Amino acid sequence: MKRLLHGIFIATFLIAALASCSSQVKARKPVSYRFEHGRTAMLKDGIAYAPRNAPRAVKKAIAAGNRLQGKPYKWGGGHARHDDSGYDCSGTVSYVLREAGLLKGSLHSKAFFKYGKKGEGRWITLYIRDGHVFMTVAGLRLDTGGRGSSEGPLWKPETRQGKGHFMRHPRGY
Repeated sequence: MKRLLHGIFIATFLIAALASCSSQVKARKPVSYRFEHGRTAMLKDGIAYAPRNAPRAVKKAIAAGNRLQGKPYKWGGGHARHDDSGYDCSGTVSYVLREAGLLKGSLHSKAFFKYGKKGEGRWITLYIRDGHVFMTVAGLRLDTGGRGSSEGPLWKPETRQGKGHFMRHPRGY
């Protein structure tokens, strides 16, 4: 009897865990960028410019992403030190969200599965999969990967497949 109850407990736990994972909103379409005046950030010479009507937190996020341009990829970068010599994917996203006042501390990529709210945000969307996270801010992608290599944080207008990623966003953004 004790063994049966233990088995039922384990099965219930696994079903609940799987249900919580499947309740995430999966990105089914590629993450694409198309400039729309007043709605998306503009990218010029590697620097992003926020739309005038963007909320203050979005403008701060874009300014933070601009400060990371030219920094190298560094595994674990941006976690132990806020201002680091290089940043990995989750260090990049953590830095930008902290600077925008939308996160306290730092999260590793898997922890972003529980950050904020499910689905695409109006201004900021995080794309999370096991081992990687990147974000779009006002439609512009900030990523440490893509094109088959690891590189430092860069604003990128190129499309990236969202397939296999779960979308989350900061509450209200």
